[in-house]
Parts: sequence; C-alpha cells; structure tokens
Amino acid sequence: MNITATAERTADKLVAKIVIPAADVTAAIKQTYKDIAYRYNFQGFRRGRAPRPVIDGIIGREAILAQATNDVLNAAQPLVVEQLDIVPVGQISFGDDPDLVVEGQDYEVEMSCSVLPEAELESYDAPAINMPPEEATEAEIDLQIEQLLSYQTTFEDAEEDRACEATDVVSVDIADKGGAGHLAGKNRTLALAGSDLPAELIEGIVGMKAGETQEISWTHTHTHDDEELSHTFTVEVTLNSIKKAVTPELTDELCQRSFGFDTVAELRDAVKEEIEEDKKRSLPTLKEDRAVEALGSGLQVEDIPEEYENQVMNELANEMLGQLQQQGMSLDMYLKARGIEVNSFMEDLRRQAHDRARQSIALDALARHLGVTADDDDIIAEIKKAGMEDIKGTLEQFRSEGRLPGIREAIRRSKAVDWLVDNVAVTVSDEIAARRADEAEAPAEAPAAEDAPAEE
Repeated sequence: MNITATAERTADKLVAKIVIPAADVTAAIKQTYKDIAYRYNFQGFRRGRAPRPVIDGIIGREAILAQATNDVLNAAQPLVVEQLDIVPVGQISFGDDPDLVVEGQDYEVEMSCSVLPEAELESYDAPAINMPPEEATEAEIDLQIEQLLSYQTTFEDAEEDRACEATDVVSVDIADKGGAGHLAGKNRTLALAGSDLPAELIEGIVGMKAGETQEISWTHTHTHDDEELSHTFTVEVTLNSIKKAVTPELTDELCQRSFGFDTVAELRDAVKEEIEEDKKRSLPTLKEDRAVEALGSGLQVEDIPEEYENQVMNELANEMLGQLQQQGMSLDMYLKARGIEVNSFMEDLRRQAHDRARQSIALDALARHLGVTADDDDIIAEIKKAGMEDIKGTLEQFRSEGRLPGIREAIRRSKAVDWLVDNVAVTVSDEIAARRADEAEAPAEAPAAEDAPAEE
C-alpha cells in the first residue's frame, strides 16, 4: 500500500490527511469479499465460491464496505506512523464515523492523535550534579556496620517510670473481650510506631504506665458485595513494661561469634571492599539517573499530557510486576511485607510516572538541540545487540508494523543521555557524612521504633 500523508501539528496534537490509492482500495474490497466467502457457508455454493450479489444480499453491501474500510485503515495506520515518523500517545483516531471506501476511487480520510509537546529547556548546558566518591568512606562503612549490628539488637525492660509514648516498644498482655482473638496473647512485644495495629489500640496504649490495665474498643467498617459492614472489637490490655533497644558493642569477640571475622579491622576491610564493589556497578547508573533528573527539572512545560503520564505509569507498573514475578512474589505480598498501603503505593507510582514523563520530554528537547539523529544503521545496531539473526527481515517487519519511530525516539534519547553523562559537571562529596552532620544539628526527635518480634 502506497499512502500519502500530510500533517499539521499543534502543541500536543497532530492532524494528518491521508490519501490511499484507488488500486489499494479496490484490492481491499476484493479481499473482503474473498474472506467472507470463505468464512461463511452460503447455501448452493461451495465455500469461497459465492458471488458478490449473493454476499451483498445476505451480508449487505454497506457491511462489506464497512469491513473493507476498517481493513484499509488498519493497514494504513503503521504506514502513516512510519511516513510521518511520529510516536502517537494513546490511540490513533480516524473520526467517529469515517466515510466508506468506494471501489475504483482514492480514499481520503483525516487522522488525528496526541503527541508529546516539543518543549524547551531553561538551559541546554550540561547540568551539575553531586556524586558519592568511588572509594568507600568511613561514614559509609560505619552505616553498613550499624545496619549489621541492628540485626543483633535485643529489647530489654526500661528501668524508668513514665507513660508510654507512640514511639515505644512495649510488652503487653492482651485479653480478648469481643472479636479480637487474633490479637490476644501474653507478653506480646509490640512496636507501636509504624505497625499495622489498629490506630485506636495504639492510641489506647499510649499514656499507660507499667502495671496498668484498661479496656479498649474500636469499630472497623468495610464494604462487602456493595454492603457496608461494621465489626466492633474489644480487648483488655495490661502494660507489662516499656522496652528499650540494646545494640551490642562491636568487638573482636562479636565479630568472631556473629560475622565470621577475627577482628573489627577485618570486618571493616570486608565491608569496605563490598561497598566499593557495589559502587562499581551502581555509580554509573546513579550518575545517569541524577543527570537526567537534573535535566528534567529544567523542562519548560505547563502540563505533562495526562494520557502520556498514564502510559508511563502503566509501563512502570508492568516493569515492577515483571520483577516481582521473577522473584516469585505478587504485588499484594510485596506491599504487605513492607507495610505499604495500596493508596500510598499508587501515589508514589504516579509521582514516578510524572517525573519520568518530564525527563523523557526533556531528553527529546536536548536531542533536538544537539541535532541527534537515528538512522537505519543505528536501528540495525540495536537489532544486532538484541541478538536477532535476520537483520534485514526484522528491520522490514518493524517498518511494516510502524515500530521504527518508537525505536528511533528511544535511540535519540539514549544518545542524549550519553551526551549528558559525558558532559555533566560532577561534584564528589561524602553524602552519608553530610547527611549525618545535618541530622546531628537538627532538633532531636524521638526515633521510630522498629517492629519487634512478638513474644507469646
């Protein structure tokens, strides 16, 4: 099919007039009759042999032309995308009720689709970013060791007479007084901060002193089969003690007993080596991410097209679901393991999609400014990189399917990222040490307690 497409573009919309030659229209109508003749059994005729008048009389001439029109538009769509070199956002539209094709006549139709805006950047100079050093710093080693020591943390009774606070870890006896058997237990160790306990239960425990007992009730409402259901729970709570976290001192003996090293110095050397090995893998990606993030912050655009943001959000969600599937986890398992609410997860995903959408549009702007191109040689290089053997066949398949504009867009963005990484101004700093210094200067706040294991 040889089409002609002429387009006009606004900020984020593209409208094109498409002309499909009469020969292709006639061929499409002929093919439609042939398909229907084979698809249905017309009485008195062998399959595939029913003449047009019979098919028209049973199926209807207009229905035939409607099917041929649909086939022509479906065949033309990837050709239009390739000829105009566009990456539509969402679906291409040929109008709600396009004219039907007419045998022996050129077919003219108007196509429209959303496209990304050709926005500008505040500056086309390479941005400046901060990066941690390639070598492990003392602050980074200290942080890693503190995380290792946290696994050795135990909780002991605090020798202080005070009211329980919302950040405490406590030991309680919980007796079920109605509907709360799942919470009952003796000497239960509970971390009040960041737990998934009912808020009313936590509020009731806060303010109690060791040895006190009180009854706490709350009501939970939920919807089931479009019916709102309410359940009331009642427990009797006795506060046995407020706990304090005790982290062991790092000694040679502890290193030998818990970490398999003879001395603290050996442990620190091993941690240093592990950090630096991890940095070899992670710093190039971190540099790229920060450079692209800095570029995106300078994008001059009023609004990100909602349709594109939704598209990016779906891509992010599919990426994550694929990763979880490889790990044998479902999304529900992942959220529960980390104590994340579904609404919070969706809000975070939306923020990520917004940022990535901005960054993609910013990379497009930089690529235009740099005059970056993507030709068939670039695409062939990508096909080879993917390990496909039939290079020419794959290229032509991508072209016929209208996939090349999207591949060109990705290549141009990749080249823009390469330019960013090569030219970005980097300031190296010990970020962990700086963050700790800021935390030390900040007003003291009660730390959030970690979840502690329950003791039955």
